[in-house]
Amino acid sequence: MSIMKPTRKLLFLLCPMLVLGFIYYSSGKLHLHVWGQKPDKSSPQINDSAVAMTVRTAQARGRDKAKEPAAPPKKAKEPVVETLNTVGQVVGPAYDKQGFLLTLDGKLSQELIYKYGNLSEGACKPGYVAAKMTAIYPKFTKPAPMFLDKNFKRLGKVSVYSPPFGFKTQERVIDIILTATKNYGLGTELDSLSCKRCIIVGNGGILANKSLGSQIDEYDVVVRLNEAPVNGFQKDVGSKTTIRITYPEGAIQKPERYEKDSLFVFSAFKPQDFRWLRQMVFKEKLRTEGFWKSVAHHVPKDPSDMRILNPYFIQEAAFQFIGLPLNNGIMGRGNIPTLGTVAITMALHNCDEVAVAGFGYDMNTPHAPLHYYETVKMSAIKESWTHNISKEKEFLRKLVKAKVITDMTNGI
Repeated sequence: MSIMKPTRKLLFLLCPMLVLGFIYYSSGKLHLHVWGQKPDKSSPQINDSAVAMTVRTAQARGRDKAKEPAAPPKKAKEPVVETLNTVGQVVGPAYDKQGFLLTLDGKLSQELIYKYGNLSEGACKPGYVAAKMTAIYPKFTKPAPMFLDKNFKRLGKVSVYSPPFGFKTQERVIDIILTATKNYGLGTELDSLSCKRCIIVGNGGILANKSLGSQIDEYDVVVRLNEAPVNGFQKDVGSKTTIRITYPEGAIQKPERYEKDSLFVFSAFKPQDFRWLRQMVFKEKLRTEGFWKSVAHHVPKDPSDMRILNPYFIQEAAFQFIGLPLNNGIMGRGNIPTLGTVAITMALHNCDEVAVAGFGYDMNTPHAPLHYYETVKMSAIKESWTHNISKEKEFLRKLVKAKVITDMTNGI
């Protein structure tokens, strides 16, 4: 009996130690499985409570500086969107507050290399712009009609906004105009193309003496803006005009300067603009009140050659792409994109390849010409009440850097 007593005491001491050791070993194995190994794809996914546990474990380990080195410091105030995987680690690409990829380059993905690799040099690449745009801006969706047609009231994104971001309150006058114009596309030949190459020709002085005219004319669709002239400048800007986008104050005022074979594309920025278009279509007596400068009194175009630009492109460029203030959907200070950027937005949805020329104002060269067709200097630019040129340029630079669009004059 005297021999058993010490043995019994020893067993009583060993049992708790064995239990504690087992618990410690088990917890160590569990910890190793979660953080030190990749999860088995065949095993069930970890639930929310397990993710929370691993995050708390990571926080606890982060406080133990002696055991684990500190993570490298993050850049201050860097706008990122991060994703959390099932074991609490940050993965995936980062995006800016507008939804654009932060790290941009012009490299093609393997999928696009495979898709376009066998095309001959200079051949049009079907779907190229939409694919590149989606790669840097995943929210992008291609379908968006270029012009309003008789089913325009079904366009929900613009039906709730007044001009320039929609057509609310103008439905009746649009219906009247569309009964006369009747056509809603680019024309049979262009609409039938399986791949369209488009260029938007800006009015910048950077176009002068570049001799890009012949290259510009090679595009399927040549877009010009407002009253920028062609005659006399063909060597630099080309002679071809497919569509000319404008609004009442920007329209060509001399009838003889209109191209015969181009489409007159109307972009509305205020309700009275639609009234002006109706007067142009039906040759009615002009009422000039409500405009901030003189307007064209006559547009020498048949109604079948007139179109109404989808206002969605103004809305998308302003709020989604550039990030201008919504201002309750009303035109206000600094929330209207320039017509050039609106035209580029239109092309992103309706063209397979997009180029620009004549874009960009270089304020470091105050004596350079502001426009290619006049002697006004760059120094004449004043702060715009409606546009935010700097933010707009940030957006366009993203497109150029990622090679979504090609800048032929390198002004952006």
